[in-house]
Amino acid sequence: MTTDSPSPHHTPVVVVGAGPAGLTVGNILRAASVDCVVLETESREFIERRPRAGVIEEWAVRGLQQRGLADRLVERAQRHSACEFRFGGERYRFSYTELTGHHHWVYPQPLLVTDLVHEYVDVRGGDARFSVRDVALHDLDTARPSVSYVSQDTGERQVLTCDFVVGADGARGVGRAALTPERARVARHDYGIGWLALLAEAPPSSDCVLFGVHPNGFAGHMARSPEMTRYYLQCPPGDDPANWSDDRIWSELHQRLGASGGPPLTEGPLIEKRVLDMHDYVVEPMTYGRLFLAGDSAHLVAPIAAKGLNLALHDAFLLGESLVAYLDGGDGDGLDGYSEACLRRVWDYQEFSQWLSEVYHGTAAGDPFRAGTTFARLRRLFTSPTAAAAFAEQYLGTAEHY
Repeated sequence: MTTDSPSPHHTPVVVVGAGPAGLTVGNILRAASVDCVVLETESREFIERRPRAGVIEEWAVRGLQQRGLADRLVERAQRHSACEFRFGGERYRFSYTELTGHHHWVYPQPLLVTDLVHEYVDVRGGDARFSVRDVALHDLDTARPSVSYVSQDTGERQVLTCDFVVGADGARGVGRAALTPERARVARHDYGIGWLALLAEAPPSSDCVLFGVHPNGFAGHMARSPEMTRYYLQCPPGDDPANWSDDRIWSELHQRLGASGGPPLTEGPLIEKRVLDMHDYVVEPMTYGRLFLAGDSAHLVAPIAAKGLNLALHDAFLLGESLVAYLDGGDGDGLDGYSEACLRRVWDYQEFSQWLSEVYHGTAAGDPFRAGTTFARLRRLFTSPTAAAAFAEQYLGTAEHY
């Protein structure tokens, strides 16, 4: 490896990617007085505005609280206790908090990232380098890996040697690319459907998440703030958002989410329209040499069940604590078992996402058999206490076997 940097700087951990997973790992390390450097190809301003998920499970919030990372979240987030399915022109409310005592938190991911950046950089004095270019990983299968990048300030290639690399830079990042087919297996599932993701400058039209199961396709309503609402509409994969005028969108939302006795949707300007092709993947194992993947670098769960952010935090909790245990005292058990421990929850969430996808999309498949089994699942959910309890456990992520 050639470099313009005459004397590489050494730090115990280099974290590539300043999303929820990378920043949570960085904060855990800084709280334990372990030095690290977080590298991010985007600017700080960009990552604090980038629209992403907003549903956080209760166990994940507790994990953030235990690490001093949830003060603003607890002050500002909404707590949700129920969701509502709408099908056959009727409303069916599922009160999971009454059933389990647990709830969901709704807190837009840009706000969480803003909180985590502030805590890491401004409070804990962490080293974060934004807007870097051409990040590359080197010598990952040795005891002295390194990460190089081009600095925005100098235009020169800099080198960081380290003990460990955390790849938390997403599906297209260098961490994911380093786990080639010779080093890991990538299992992938494509649902063959798209979701038109919409962000409306309009207050929520319900006090809970709405799932519209309709022959025209799925529709979803998720509050993001008192002034903003996230909507989803099932569409063909690869569809062009330009095909969806505002009038067409609101017409479909009213139709697919319409139900007897339900208040009408509150319309507003649509400030985001993008098509998401629904697919999942899992990288197994999530490690190679001194590289440890976290978040979307290691696994992607389609937003069908709102699990992606939660899995990223689960990875980060396990990885951050395992790195501290090793670097502080040489205990390598956590790092050795990291991939297996993460993948138990990953595969459980993937299975639930597939199950829920059939509920959402089965009636729009044009197959009377799939439509019939979809309605059977929905009826069972609202008539069988056992089925309701099983759904609530998976929806809230409260199983104890992880």
